[in-house]
Amino acid sequence: RRDDAAQVLRQFRQVLNAVKTHFQQVEKKSGLGGAQVWALSLVQLHPGIGVGELARAMDINPSTASNLVKLLTEKGMVEGRKEGMDRRAVQLHILPGGTNALRRAPGPFSGVLPEALKALDARSLRRLRKDLSQLIVLLNADEEAAHIPLGEM
Repeated sequence: RRDDAAQVLRQFRQVLNAVKTHFQQVEKKSGLGGAQVWALSLVQLHPGIGVGELARAMDINPSTASNLVKLLTEKGMVEGRKEGMDRRAVQLHILPGGTNALRRAPGPFSGVLPEALKALDARSLRRLRKDLSQLIVLLNADEEAAHIPLGEM
């Protein structure tokens, strides 16, 4: 049992190191954090996306998405426009600076862990979800942390 626990700990270290290394490369090459690059890529992919839609696409809190958009706007990467019937809602559009940053950023834009999880079969994902749920209970982990992008940690 002790050997199993040590092996799983080493596996967690490998996973976390892969995630950390990817985000370091993203920041080094693009000048932006991982969550900013992911948000920027979604704005590019879905011109006119709103902040709420962006939050849902990234599975983060709307306030976190709003802060990402604010940073990207201040850096001249995106702009918000009030278009269409509802003039209260802001639609986001990528600017040339954002396009250039994405060209420099290594993919995947959502991060290596989400892409790896998508590649797992449904049975493996269900088993992993169940096992991680038990671990989260033992850790008494903060539920709010589930909605913080890995690139922001």
